[in-house]
Amino acid sequence: MGEDEPTPLSALQHHLFCPRQCALIHVERQWAENAATAEGRVLHERVDQPGRSRRADVRTLRALPLHCRRLNLAGVADVVELHGKDGQPFPVEYKRGRPKAHRADEVQLCAQALCLEEMFGRPVPAGALYYGEARRRTDVAFDAELRALTERVASEVAVMIRAGTTPPPVHEPRKCGQCSLAELCQPRRLSQPPAVAEWLRRHLRE
Repeated sequence: MGEDEPTPLSALQHHLFCPRQCALIHVERQWAENAATAEGRVLHERVDQPGRSRRADVRTLRALPLHCRRLNLAGVADVVELHGKDGQPFPVEYKRGRPKAHRADEVQLCAQALCLEEMFGRPVPAGALYYGEARRRTDVAFDAELRALTERVASEVAVMIRAGTTPPPVHEPRKCGQCSLAELCQPRRLSQPPAVAEWLRRHLRE
């Protein structure tokens, strides 16, 4: 990435889930698809058609480009609803699975809200995550704790991407089993004792 190139909003979600996954995608530009990512891609293809609609007092904007100069973030919101006569922004992010124990999805949504606050010049107190498996929304309040976490992750991701570093793997069976990059990452092999890991890395490079 260039010095002034913004950090992708999706990188925050990737980093909080797994810093190594984030680096493989956004530093090394690697990608692999599995059934879960394919389902997610199809879901977003259905949602991410640029356009707008209106129902009662809610205007809906789809595939809205976002930016935040303060945090140097950029991306695209799946859906931004504008509620009421004053058009209060309410971001909605679509996910294929179900609500998760970690906060990666919430951080990605909160980052969208920070962009919207800068773009619209007004507070954005809440948004929602729509999970395809559950087929329902989960409301998210952008409280001080979530905002602080989001800004911290944004800073960490920016430093990592600009440094061009990829963290070493940490094998977590449940998390790694869900990751489409497991074969590229090789967490089980490379998270060995240092001498073994270095031998494997050297041979993989060769």
